[in-house]
Amino acid sequence: MQFPEYRPRRLRRTESLRRMVRETLLQPSAFIYPLFVIPGKGARKPIGSLPGQSQVSVDEAVAEAQECRELGIPAVILFGVPDKKDAVGSEAWNDDGLVQRATREIKRAVPEITVVLDACFDEYTTHGHCGVVVEGDVDNDATLENLGRVAVSQARAGADLIAPSGMMDGYVGWVRETLDEAGFENLPILAYSAKYASCFYGPFREAAGTASEFGHRKTYQMDPANGHEAIREVSLDASEGADIVMVKPALAYLDVIARVRDEVDLPVAAYNVSGEYAMLKAAAERGWIDHDRAVLETLTAIKRAGADLILTYHAKEAAALLRKG
Repeated sequence: MQFPEYRPRRLRRTESLRRMVRETLLQPSAFIYPLFVIPGKGARKPIGSLPGQSQVSVDEAVAEAQECRELGIPAVILFGVPDKKDAVGSEAWNDDGLVQRATREIKRAVPEITVVLDACFDEYTTHGHCGVVVEGDVDNDATLENLGRVAVSQARAGADLIAPSGMMDGYVGWVRETLDEAGFENLPILAYSAKYASCFYGPFREAAGTASEFGHRKTYQMDPANGHEAIREVSLDASEGADIVMVKPALAYLDVIARVRDEVDLPVAAYNVSGEYAMLKAAAERGWIDHDRAVLETLTAIKRAGADLILTYHAKEAAALLRKG
């Protein structure tokens, strides 16, 4: 039998060789860790559908940020879970709201941590939708008015990145203009540019208290069948002033991440969402997969597809695993 001159297995023989030719490098510096902030002090409420995750009070959010720093994770993203809600989500732009207070406290205690604030309304509205509802649907332009108020409030609190996530038409341009007029022209925007109407957000709904009172989000979030549309959405956000664009979810949309990476000359983020996290945890609990290997393989796949940044509930455990080598 005649073998080829090139034998791929030559470079797989030892761990050292495999490391030397590894194409995708996964590091904690790519991670952004989500935190759900609730009222109270010293509060930690485990989230049943997200094993290992909890809703935390402001002081506990500070402790989480400190742990992230020690693990080499550069950023957290905060979601508020208030006990006060109304039809338009006005608590979202309360300068003394949960994420605003958490931001100030985190930046005071851990100034080197990047604080990303989700600028949306579903956690703050009684109906659970991402804006002002008129005749059973979210009114795009009325929502933008309030979104500007949220962005400025979050900027005043000291956020390092504003992340508008409601998928309203023109939302990036509106936030950029509003921030600039308020004197925050140097504050970057992480846009939820290709956010799909996915079933994989289920556990997040429990964690953030965002279950919709009626209807669905399909009129403003993207159809999972569409890939070309993602490029249009991302291109629009880039033209309106986005500094980072995001694809959400990640695992079922690796092809979209790769296409966005090829099409747009901006940093690309991907959200490894709650349902993806929960499925892996459930399979590991049943002994069907090796949890630690699955975590790193999953995150490596997202990075390999083209994501520069990964928002993931696995961030702390993955960083610890990577530290072990």
